[in-house]
Amino acid sequence: MDIQRFGVEGGTGTGGQHMPFARAVAADGWLYVSGQVPMVDGEVVDGGIVAQTHQAISNVLAILAEAGYGPEHVVRCGVWLDDARDFASFNKIFKQYFGANPPARACVQSSMVVDCKVEIDCIAYKRPGG
Repeated sequence: MDIQRFGVEGGTGTGGQHMPFARAVAADGWLYVSGQVPMVDGEVVDGGIVAQTHQAISNVLAILAEAGYGPEHVVRCGVWLDDARDFASFNKIFKQYFGANPPARACVQSSMVVDCKVEIDCIAYKRPGG
């Protein structure tokens, strides 16, 4: 099995803290993207669920692109919302990015480790060599 890790040099979380995991790991055509929150340069972006959803998805898409994948390759997303009342607004933004190729998805309400409203991870697949 061929395994490639992206971002193992260590990303930073709030306060510049080193994160002890890869941003993504690819194995035999599968890409597992770690949960992404709406951060830029180690700081959560200001704004409500709309702005934060755009940023979290942008972070996911940037990692996909770095690994040679696109949104059309995403087969599953996991979503954590801080407030279940944000579900409809989140869905409107999610559809803008994945509407043409919707992945399977789970969405739950959960307390966040950082002070944000959303976290998103995903699994993507692309035929090796394709």
